[in-house]
Amino acid sequence: MKLINDNEVEKIISLKSNEMMYVFGVHDENLKIINKEYSVQIVNRTGKLKIRGSEKSVNKVSLLLSDLFLKFDKSNPLLKEELAAIIMFRKIDKSNNIIKNNEIYYGKKGPIYPRTKGQKSYYDTVMNNDISFGIGPAGTGKTFLAVAFGVAAIKKNKVERIILSRPAVEAGENLGFLPGDMQEKVDPYLAPLYEALNIILPDNNLKKLLENKIIEVVPLAYMRGRTLDNAFLIFDEAQNSTIKQMKMFLTRLGKNSQAIINGDITQIDLKNKNDSGLLEAASILKNIEGIGFTYFNDSDIVRHPLVAKILQAYEREKNEI
Repeated sequence: MKLINDNEVEKIISLKSNEMMYVFGVHDENLKIINKEYSVQIVNRTGKLKIRGSEKSVNKVSLLLSDLFLKFDKSNPLLKEELAAIIMFRKIDKSNNIIKNNEIYYGKKGPIYPRTKGQKSYYDTVMNNDISFGIGPAGTGKTFLAVAFGVAAIKKNKVERIILSRPAVEAGENLGFLPGDMQEKVDPYLAPLYEALNIILPDNNLKKLLENKIIEVVPLAYMRGRTLDNAFLIFDEAQNSTIKQMKMFLTRLGKNSQAIINGDITQIDLKNKNDSGLLEAASILKNIEGIGFTYFNDSDIVRHPLVAKILQAYEREKNEI
């Protein structure tokens, strides 16, 4: 670190150019956010970063960048919304290590941790309740984080198995006759759960866990009549369950078990939207101790930045009708 004047220092960090593009964003837009948030000047010059500002700010930025380059998933560019959330959490978290303190599981692509305000609320809800509801739009990471929580519970020997389920309701189209046995017929409906598992677990581990029934991915109908002890239950797309189906799922919970129920109440595909078990549950279970609710919004979307804008446009159109 080099002293520039009484109030400023300068630090130079060497980085690989192929890593920079994933963290700095298009046209270094993430660097601009860091400059503004920490009142520093960062100049990116051919593999070297010059950070200039107060000694305290420069040290904070150095730690932030070190953490991001060390642990961030290099296969997916860091979105500016994610960076803003990480900076916000670091201001709250005095240890300046949001990833370490809130890590859910270390998957095959790196640490899995909350990246938005809503995801942090979801994290806290799941950590402090036996039954947790995640309600909000697509792309907010509900399914992915729920699966990560389940895998972490298995790896820590907190439970003996994970049961993942979702209702087999078609999203506005009739798929008609599907060939194959029962599992082949329902697998298309369960694809998002398999996708989350594939991202988190190495292929060999996942195959073994599925073969040994330590992880079960099943349609909702298969849950009837079961009492599930020492299990982590995940109910996805719960907005498309009926009131009776939701009650049936919730009452499967056995000893030393935990459940996460996720859904988007703006995407109900039932003929009568008022029949949604998720709507009913959100109304009648909200004040029961041991049951927690997290409500996500558009600012929590971690897919392509256009996804949030698309959802906002549709919401505006609906309100104008």
